[in-house]
Amino acid sequence: MVAISDSLAWELVKRNNSFMRKKNGQTRRSGAVTFSVERGNLMSKSSFKYSGLANSKAIDITATPDNRAALTKKTKKAQNSGKSGTAVIALNKDFRRVENTIKSQATDNYYRPDLKREALAKYTVVYRANRAAKGVKKAVPIKRGRA
Repeated sequence: MVAISDSLAWELVKRNNSFMRKKNGQTRRSGAVTFSVERGNLMSKSSFKYSGLANSKAIDITATPDNRAALTKKTKKAQNSGKSGTAVIALNKDFRRVENTIKSQATDNYYRPDLKREALAKYTVVYRANRAAKGVKKAVPIKRGRA
């Protein structure tokens, strides 16, 4: 496979790819919101900053089947090897230690320092969901309109 720049990859996939989900919404200009469900996209937004397809360095935090979390990073060989070109780091300590792990993997080694806030926010969501799934904490009830 030929190595291409990140910006060229984004130009190729930004308008049309299999991970894109378009939802009707209330935005000022277009009336539609575009989301993306690819691996490596922390915020599920279809933009160059968050894209796991177009960026050669991408991080993602996901829930594992045993109600834990995992941090996934693209490695240098990811362009040629696809799914096997990732490094998975288990996030199964207490919250403070996991926060330090995320900071050290994303920010302190200059991997993707711009995604520190988003990675911590995604871990918080995954952590709360896992606690609800384990039965440690009750799930947040869905707010409904007037009855």
